[in-house]
Amino acid sequence: MSRRRTPDEATLPLFADEPAPPPVVAPPPEPAPDAGWVGDLPEDALPDLDVFFEEDGGVIDAEPEPETPETADETPARPETPAEALAAGLGAHVEAWSRRLGAEADDARAAGRAAEALSRATAAGHVCLMLDELDGEPGDWRARLEASRVVGPAHAPGAAPLVLDADGRLYLQRDFDHERRLAARLKAAARPVPGALDAAARARLAELFAANTSTDDAPDWQRAAAALALRQRLAVISGGPGTGKTTTVVALLACLLADNPEARIALAAPTGKAAARMTEAIRGRAAQLPEAIRARLPQEASTVHRLLRAGPDGFFHGAERPLAIDALVVDEASMLDLALARRLLDAVPAHARIVLLGDKDQLAAVESGAVFAELSADTTLTPGCRAELAAACGVSPEALQPPPAAAPALADSVVWFRRTFRFAADSGIGRLAGLVNGGRADEALAWLGAGGDASVQWLDDRGAEPGVAVREAIAAGFAPYVEALRRDPQDAAAAMRAFDGFRVLCATRDGARGVAGVNAFAATLLRRALGAAPGAWYPGRPVMVRRNDYVLRLFNGDIGLALPDAQGRLDVVFPAPGGGWRRVAPARLPPHDTAFGMTVHQSQGSEFSDLLLLTPDRPLRAMTRELLYTGITRARQRVTLAGPAAALTAAVRSPTRRRSGLAARLHELESR
Repeated sequence: MSRRRTPDEATLPLFADEPAPPPVVAPPPEPAPDAGWVGDLPEDALPDLDVFFEEDGGVIDAEPEPETPETADETPARPETPAEALAAGLGAHVEAWSRRLGAEADDARAAGRAAEALSRATAAGHVCLMLDELDGEPGDWRARLEASRVVGPAHAPGAAPLVLDADGRLYLQRDFDHERRLAARLKAAARPVPGALDAAARARLAELFAANTSTDDAPDWQRAAAALALRQRLAVISGGPGTGKTTTVVALLACLLADNPEARIALAAPTGKAAARMTEAIRGRAAQLPEAIRARLPQEASTVHRLLRAGPDGFFHGAERPLAIDALVVDEASMLDLALARRLLDAVPAHARIVLLGDKDQLAAVESGAVFAELSADTTLTPGCRAELAAACGVSPEALQPPPAAAPALADSVVWFRRTFRFAADSGIGRLAGLVNGGRADEALAWLGAGGDASVQWLDDRGAEPGVAVREAIAAGFAPYVEALRRDPQDAAAAMRAFDGFRVLCATRDGARGVAGVNAFAATLLRRALGAAPGAWYPGRPVMVRRNDYVLRLFNGDIGLALPDAQGRLDVVFPAPGGGWRRVAPARLPPHDTAFGMTVHQSQGSEFSDLLLLTPDRPLRAMTRELLYTGITRARQRVTLAGPAAALTAAVRSPTRRRSGLAARLHELESR
């Protein structure tokens, strides 16, 4: 009898290079008006719970092999989670496939066990599984897998569902193909443009960066990065918030348009929020440019999915139908997973420049891979490239000394920005971010405990549910939003400004200290403050879209507010591309969440004047150094950390390590 599994939709299909089928999503239950942890705050403190329960579509396993004496004792316990169910299903499928191809029983079982472990690894964000992570000797595993008839070698994988490379990396063939194709496209792009840094270009760079002065004789890395992006067809620029990435890109675009006024330039980001911020930032920085240049700048950044014209059948643009562009600039590129990065770069014509902007220290993509961090690791500048950049920057080649390369892969392609202009390195947010990023847990906790900086507050909150001080901080943070709704609930601009001023970020989705608990609490406070009637929809309810809707042109990560029109009817109001507002009836929305709180992953590409970062009450695997750093650096002016010392210390000491072989694929191309 077949057994129904409930896989994680993000990991399907296993082998085909096509979009996964949409999962079945049940409507959320209507919450009780006072759900959550509200009881001991006064009613007038300030904002129902619309908890999102994720339901994944089912998939039927292959029929299991008939039970034999040698397999009777091996029936596994029923998996408890969708990811475990998918792993068990894949393992059984691969083992049955191996047996049908005539492999020995021991080899088939080994292939099934390895496939199950690989599925768990990809669900955790890894692209591959190392053989030395399996129980036993890697050499024995290699021999078994090579004899299983379902594992192909990296140099000629054929139609095998699994691929094993020379260094012991085991892949799903789909992911190996993504990695190999991405490496080939990157290698083709990482080449110089002859004559790009001519006298005219050097003069323009000098003019555009004339205001950049340094008192310590340090080189102007913004100018160097712009020069590199002119010299090369691929440039990777990594820097934290406020390090000047936008300033550099605006100068680069001005140079490209001065050289070719008809240049076709596309701006993109992985989420709608990040794309909107990119548009805003570039418009603000472009105010100082000549009118002739400013008029030709791209007017809007789009999401990557929108740029590639994603639809129910996949992406319209790709290697066969490339984008009609001469340059592509992608912001928040650390959010690109392996598959999306491959598809995006496939769609860029060979002659076009590619500029990837991001922060190598931020959280990697939700799906498999850490493409941006891997590319950022190679800061090597060859002598010829360094000499050209030095001439363009008016300094000696010796002055342009990049940091040591962590993992050489693509020379002459990467620049790091390490100086922040948003806040001083010794300011509260800057200092805390530096301590976290440097792994200095004890120093960070001692500094937090001492206090003394108004931009950072630590609430040593240790309970399974947030304590009164945390709840009061959340209520105070949303008070300006409540006041804006009371003043004029139809003023979408004022409401959105007030809402964007404060946010609660969480490490987890579920539980009292997760997004669900925060949304329950804040929604109840808002209802009380506005006297809203019971029900799923109420004035001021913020929602985040969780799945792209190409008909409504709403995309994953878009934020809208439920606001009444002149007749009192509630619609969800979203910022419209190019300005203004769009109203969408609640019943027409794609799957969505209430958004008083969001996970740190969801906050990438966003910034808030003030935020509260709520951690679990104990160390968890999900609470990593990158998550903590990313959450802290979403704040522009003030951040409050709410969590126990043990959880914060463990996070700072737990850097993320994602396994992949992108650098190995690039080295293979280099050696050919």
